[in-house]
Amino acid sequence: MATDTTPRYTVPGLTVQQGGKLIDLLRLRLYALNDLHLTLKHIHWNVVGPHFIAVHEMLDPQVDRVREMADDVAERIAALGGVAKGTPGALVSARTWEDYSIGRGDAIAHLGALDVVYTGVVEDVRKAVARAGEIDPATEDLLIEQLRDLEQFQWFVRAHLETSGGSLRTAGATTEKAGAESATD
Repeated sequence: MATDTTPRYTVPGLTVQQGGKLIDLLRLRLYALNDLHLTLKHIHWNVVGPHFIAVHEMLDPQVDRVREMADDVAERIAALGGVAKGTPGALVSARTWEDYSIGRGDAIAHLGALDVVYTGVVEDVRKAVARAGEIDPATEDLLIEQLRDLEQFQWFVRAHLETSGGSLRTAGATTEKAGAESATD
């Protein structure tokens, strides 16, 4: 691997090529977590309506945990011999998703959009778990722990979007705007 992610050294038991593959994998996770942290704060600041306080307060622990996750990923990158690029420019130039699209809005609309965001993040972490598992159980374990927390956060969000009949209002939504609209229909 001839990228800037190929370390000069890595953790014992891995080759520098394996370390480089993990660094590549973890960098995108770092960007996604930093983006998610900022998205959660954006929602926290811009949520309105009768469910304001419930959503506002529900998001603070998620923000804190996602920030911890980003720190854990960055430290794993460093342990593997890489550089954890935590700058906004690195995030924006490398991300594979669009910026969060909802501004000031109703709490339920934001939760509908956030459900779509969490779906994308969870799906990507699952793929990363599978790839890391082929190389390194320690990195795989880190990602599995984060996956559990992210799935729980999505469950908290979805509890607001579930109908009394057990259906999810955002079922089938693939964009944040569609999630927001279907949540408030």
